Amino acid sequence: MNTLRGLFVFNLIAFAMAGLAPCIQLNDGYNIPILALGTGRGTIKESETLDQVRQAVFWAIEEGYRHIDTAAIYGDEEQVGLGIAEAINKGIVTRDQLFVTTKLWNDKHARQDVVPALRESLRRLGLDYVDLYLIHFPISEKADGSPDNIDHLETWQGMQEARDLGLARSIGVSNFNITQISRLVESSGVRPAVNQFEVNPTMTQEPLVTHCQNLGIAVMAYSPFGFVVSRKGSQAPPPGVDDPTLVALANKYGKTVEQIVLRYLIERGLIPIPKSTNKGRIAQNIDVFDFQLSDNEVATISRFNKNIRVVNPTDWKDYPNYPFERD
Repeated sequence: MNTLRGLFVFNLIAFAMAGLAPCIQLNDGYNIPILALGTGRGTIKESETLDQVRQAVFWAIEEGYRHIDTAAIYGDEEQVGLGIAEAINKGIVTRDQLFVTTKLWNDKHARQDVVPALRESLRRLGLDYVDLYLIHFPISEKADGSPDNIDHLETWQGMQEARDLGLARSIGVSNFNITQISRLVESSGVRPAVNQFEVNPTMTQEPLVTHCQNLGIAVMAYSPFGFVVSRKGSQAPPPGVDDPTLVALANKYGKTVEQIVLRYLIERGLIPIPKSTNKGRIAQNIDVFDFQLSDNEVATISRFNKNIRVVNPTDWKDYPNYPFERD
């Protein structure tokens, strides 16, 4: 396996069983698999039910996934937990072989609310601890969804308390921009283990990725396919799944375009989080560790960048601590 690119030097630790995603070491010493099954937003269609999340989690673990990503706001922590429990009960894995990530929602940012919120997530998941707990957004809201103005430094103190209680092994953030990450590190002295944010060929995020990696903060990449699969009609920017450049790379390596995109992110030292409830696609998405892209091929894919987001919550643009572009 090649050395992952970027200024943050990853320590790759191959799992003993063939077909499992390798791991990298976080800045707190714990190991995190470099590919996760995503759940929640956009995972299930209107015609499907939450039980498909349970089934997808079980199938993923069968296929070798050891990292599952969810969040309180997704409304599927219970189903994620049931899928995990089924895999453990059938002897496929033990709890210590899994890495489970969940997230704190915006209305629980007060320091005293963090630990109770995590305990509720653990109750729904049926777990004693999560491997990674993230502040989902730097934005805080009141219970009715209206804007609040809780400093995420206060929230971060609650996150540290959750870690110290053993409820979360690692703690981190999601959707924090460069300024917010820098302030958190400088003011608290405690680096997040992870920053999770959108990265894909049309939202390459080079400055933020580099900033996090320079600080030793691992990057989890949500919406990894970008507009390759989320076309949203004729207005979607390239590349699509039929893009000649990506198709040529897929043909060269005997892979699908989606697998090329996931490998592109892995080559950049990122942890992609593909979502699916389709058994075949779940298996396909983890089958990306038997080839590697060249530096030139990575650069070619990066040239698709348009700084256009798939996930763009503009309804929050006037809230304090909004992390994205306001225009």
